[in-house]
Amino acid sequence: MNIILKTCLALVIIGAINWGLVGLFDFNLVEYLFGDGSLLTRIVYVLVAVSGLVDIAIFTKNLDR
Repeated sequence: MNIILKTCLALVIIGAINWGLVGLFDFNLVEYLFGDGSLLTRIVYVLVAVSGLVDIAIFTKNLDR
């Protein structure tokens, strides 16, 4: 389970860096690497979103301790 949590955290960090690049420089790294609107781009976005939801669950669980 620890590997899954670390993978989710890494994907959220990648998503945060991508959004930072979009906000600061209008440069979308994911679309640059995988193509605009390609299936692989959409898969990366879905994986980042799911990872964010997992991290929210971890965060709220840790608040209860």
